[in-house]
Amino acid sequence: MSAHEEEHGEHSVKKEQRTRDVPDALGAAETGGLPYQQSTLDAARALAQVAALVAAVLGATGLSGWILGIDVLRRAPGADSTMVANTAVAVLALGGSLFLVARVRITRWANTAARAAAALAALIGGLTVVEYVTGLGLGIDELLFRDDTARVALEMPGRMAPNTATALLIGGVAALCASVPRLPAWASQIPGLAVLALGSLRLYGFAYAVPELERFGAYRGMALYTGLALVLLGIAVFLARPDRGPAGLLMNAGTTGALGRRLFGTVLVVPPLLGRLVLAGEDAGLFGPRLGTALLVCGHVVVFTAVIFATLGVGRRIEVAHARAEWQVRQNQLVQAFMDHTPAVVFIKDLNGRFLAVNTTFEKSLGLPREQVLGRLDRDVMPPDLARRARTADDALLAQGNPVQREERLPLPGGPRDVLTSLFPLSTASGSPYAICGVVTDITERVAAQRELRRANQRFLALLESAPDAMLITDGSGTIVMANAQVQRLFGQAPDNLVGTPVIDLVPGPRRRRHSALFRAYFRQADPKPVVLDQGLYGLHRNGDEFPVEVSVSSLQTEEATLVFLSVRDITGRRQAEAERAERYEEHRRIAYTLQHSLMGEPPRLPGLPSAHRYLASIRDPGVGGDWFDIIPLDRNRTGLFIGDVMGRGLEAAAVMGQLRAASHALARTDMPPNRLMAGLDAFVGDLADQLVTCVYVVVDQDIHEVTLCSAGHLPVIVLPPDGPARRLRAPVGVPLGVNDSRWDAVPFRQTSLPLPPGSTLALYTDGLVERPGTDIEEQIDILARTLETALRRRPTDQESLDLVAERLVKTLIPDTAAHDDDVTLLLIGLPKADGADPRA
Repeated sequence: MSAHEEEHGEHSVKKEQRTRDVPDALGAAETGGLPYQQSTLDAARALAQVAALVAAVLGATGLSGWILGIDVLRRAPGADSTMVANTAVAVLALGGSLFLVARVRITRWANTAARAAAALAALIGGLTVVEYVTGLGLGIDELLFRDDTARVALEMPGRMAPNTATALLIGGVAALCASVPRLPAWASQIPGLAVLALGSLRLYGFAYAVPELERFGAYRGMALYTGLALVLLGIAVFLARPDRGPAGLLMNAGTTGALGRRLFGTVLVVPPLLGRLVLAGEDAGLFGPRLGTALLVCGHVVVFTAVIFATLGVGRRIEVAHARAEWQVRQNQLVQAFMDHTPAVVFIKDLNGRFLAVNTTFEKSLGLPREQVLGRLDRDVMPPDLARRARTADDALLAQGNPVQREERLPLPGGPRDVLTSLFPLSTASGSPYAICGVVTDITERVAAQRELRRANQRFLALLESAPDAMLITDGSGTIVMANAQVQRLFGQAPDNLVGTPVIDLVPGPRRRRHSALFRAYFRQADPKPVVLDQGLYGLHRNGDEFPVEVSVSSLQTEEATLVFLSVRDITGRRQAEAERAERYEEHRRIAYTLQHSLMGEPPRLPGLPSAHRYLASIRDPGVGGDWFDIIPLDRNRTGLFIGDVMGRGLEAAAVMGQLRAASHALARTDMPPNRLMAGLDAFVGDLADQLVTCVYVVVDQDIHEVTLCSAGHLPVIVLPPDGPARRLRAPVGVPLGVNDSRWDAVPFRQTSLPLPPGSTLALYTDGLVERPGTDIEEQIDILARTLETALRRRPTDQESLDLVAERLVKTLIPDTAAHDDDVTLLLIGLPKADGADPRA
């Protein structure tokens, strides 16, 4: 045998063994999915093996009689027919075959031997049937032994009876079918009943002394040993596969199986017994045949009436059980519907962890359909870690015996989730647990909210403690409910000692009436807004010292009460600084004015590129501001123009302006593209605290007559071409410098290149020139463009003309230059015509 054939044979044997162990889909369909009790199936298989073994012993006994010449071994005492040698061989082979087939597990070689023995029996019976049908002699009758037992003229020496040959043929085919698990069980069981019927006829003929039941006509009759063997073989074939087919209906563990076994036993025992009793009465002369027949009928009526009433009782119990089952099914459907409409995960497991019921939320959480969960263990459907945790929880519940509830974090297939798990046992009426029910509620959002609430509370406490000022929180009546550690430094009292005391106790006595009035006036407002008070307010130190304070007041309305937040700061140093500041103001103004002009510098005068500029400082500051501009020569015919505005005024804005002017000049001299230059300046401004800058950088290329610009939130550049009206250069406007957060993705700066005809004039400016209260800045920019166009009409773009135009633009847009309150910067750049001619001249 080749390796492939041997491997295939082993696979077939394993498949057959699995088929014998667990009924397949076909077997379940044949039996209607009936339940089986293993002990009943084992008893049926054992009965089949015993019957097959006894039949084989009868065959061996008959064969021994031929070998040893002992007639009693071949023919039963009082019987006429003899078991011929071929019959003995066939019975022995068929009994051995069924003994192997009825085993729970069978090896490949044993299965092959069983099929070979069954085929031998079928072959012997089939050839004999052919002899009877055709009248031919095939030479098999006396193949083993010479037969001298024939007693009827038509008996052929050594040839078995026709009914015996038919029974052996049917039995051999039935045994072959039983050895093939793929075939339906009825294919072997129904022929087995036929063999049983043929053998029973011979036994009935002997019991009732009716020779007609043992032979057909003048042919040889069936031996009594053969009839008994056929009955046993029929039983063995029928019970070889007791979990399927008709035998499965008879052997199932349900009520119908028990009822069927009782009826079957009654049919096999009662009619023959009644018939034998009637015949015995007739033989004894107690009554004649007619009365005997009447008694036989009456006996059958009585027996079967009793059987019917017994059956009715069983049927009634079945109906009651069925009604209870239907009611239970409805209850289970209601429970299942309730479970499926519950948003929580609900499951029921037996004590071994096998799932009995789950809801739709369970299916969604594990991503498995219900069909793949029910009947399987938790370790078969859950991730290993989750299964171990579930098994541990179940064991703890069973050990404790009481419902448990706990919060935990489970590693589910869709990601870890916070859940509230409730486990409780399902117990019988006696209190013994038989299942475990679990309800798992997803509380991830609630836990996250609680966690965030705790973090917010911790952040609030940390913020309260990290505040540089003394923080007091009071209720609506002015009683302190919380204070930070800074009150110790400011008032000389511990925060815990202040809780529960009136906040007015921290005010000097003579000033408490005024402070109380301010407090009440604040709460009389319909919607109190946060306010800062620093005029005439004083605090009281524990040692009795008074000091001026600034108090920031705000309120928070909660569901329970109104809370008032007081931020108290000692401003003794501020009052002293204000006095000193007034003295130094004029000196600072002079110094700042000098600093402003030194930082601004004087832009270079480039040959062939006339320019004019104006700068006006705000009257509200000491002559300084954050506006600047710059003209940066890049190469022979490329020039960079820069104008910017630092938000804010004063020395700080001027200092930032000076840094930015130096940085932008240095970056531009590296010939960096405008967008990258803006990104570099943005990073520079980001390192400065609380600064916001708008600016625009323009690169003029006179060789290709093109302008490239990049804007960081600045106002549009005005261009006046030599042969058209003044207009705005359409370019993308980015965010101001300092807006981007370096920790997150920054908004990119974009540059654009536009054609710029020779002879054009560019106007760059800051918002101080066009922004006025009560005016539209867009209209002011349009006025600037029209004024530029009007002022340069019929004028050349030389240095003198641009200077006059710059003066006119400032006077037009700022009529009262002595009263303006913002820095003003204007830069005009004139580009000469390529051939040197100016169309406006």
